[in-house]
Amino acid sequence: MAKILLVEDDQSLREIYSIRLTAEGYEIVSAGDGEEALASAVREKPDLVLSDVMMPKISGFDMLDILRQTPETKDIKVIMMTALSSEDQRERGNALGADRYLVKSQVGIEDVVNAVHEVLNDNGVPVEAAAAPETGEEVSNEPAAVVPGQPTEPEENGYQA
Repeated sequence: MAKILLVEDDQSLREIYSIRLTAEGYEIVSAGDGEEALASAVREKPDLVLSDVMMPKISGFDMLDILRQTPETKDIKVIMMTALSSEDQRERGNALGADRYLVKSQVGIEDVVNAVHEVLNDNGVPVEAAAAPETGEEVSNEPAAVVPGQPTEPEENGYQA
C-alpha cells in the first residue's frame, strides 16, 4: 500500500482528502504545515507528498525546494495543490520539481484522486488486486453481481475472492 503525506493547513480539507484517499487503499500521514511536513517526510518516507502551497511556517514551495535538496527525500513524488492559478506560480512549482500542479478551484476531489493514481503510476488499481497471482484470468475490482436465489458465498459461485 502506497503511503501519502497529506499536507494541508485547513483541517476540514485535510480530513476530506484523507478519507477519500484512504478509501482508495492508501495509507495517509498528515501534516498541518510545511515544517511538520518536512519532519514527517524524513521520518515516514512516503511514496507521495500531496501538499497545499499557502501554509503557515514554511510554504509549500519552500517545503518542495527543501525536499528536493535533501538526499533522503529528493525522489519522493510531489503533487502541489493551490488556490494560486497564475502561470508564474505553476512555473515556479514545476521549476522546483513538482510532479503535478493542481489549482484547487479548477479540480474536484476525483481529479485529485486521479492525479494521485497517475503520479504513483498505479492506474487506480488497489495494491492487493495488482499483486494477485497470475492465473491467466482477468482480475476485476468490480463487486460480483448478486442474483436472487443464487448463493452469495464466493466458493459456492465457483470463484475465489
